[in-house]
Amino acid sequence: MRVIAGTARSLPLKTPAGMDTRPTTDRIKETLFNILQPYVPDSVFIDIFSGSGGIGIEALSRGARKAYLIDHAAPAVACIKQNLQFTGLADRAVVLKQDAAGALRGIAEKEADIVFLDPPYNRDLEKQALQVLAECGFVTGRTWIVVEADIGTDFSYVGELGYSLDREKKYKTNKHVFLRRAEEKA
Repeated sequence: MRVIAGTARSLPLKTPAGMDTRPTTDRIKETLFNILQPYVPDSVFIDIFSGSGGIGIEALSRGARKAYLIDHAAPAVACIKQNLQFTGLADRAVVLKQDAAGALRGIAEKEADIVFLDPPYNRDLEKQALQVLAECGFVTGRTWIVVEADIGTDFSYVGELGYSLDREKKYKTNKHVFLRRAEEKA
């Protein structure tokens, strides 16, 4: 795994040992950032279930102003910190060793531009995080929320949480779902 583009381009990233994390492949990461690129420069980026920090670090490398990297596992947090130091991007990152709900409730940004979630598959953790995000003031109508999930994950409930599904990008075994807050009806 490596940084695809930007100031840290081609630098290799470490991944936590074991099977607890599932790093996004370089090909899928490149596709994701091709879609998000217009929104990344000078953004506030939140990477939930961060694992190695690869997605948040990619955002920083591509010009995000600030990134929050959230994971509750000590080995993942240690790996994230090592990768941030190695890439020289630690000064624009906030690493939070907390569960997703607690970390999200503690973020005091006025607005987040992009929120990325890559939870363990098939455990409904994305739904739980989306419920918390629906209550966060930093999620506005301009905030992109991107969820990486198993290809079969059902997102039919997102309207009930106040989101609209704007786009879905499918791969062989997983997909990216792009959400925004639903427009208020006048």
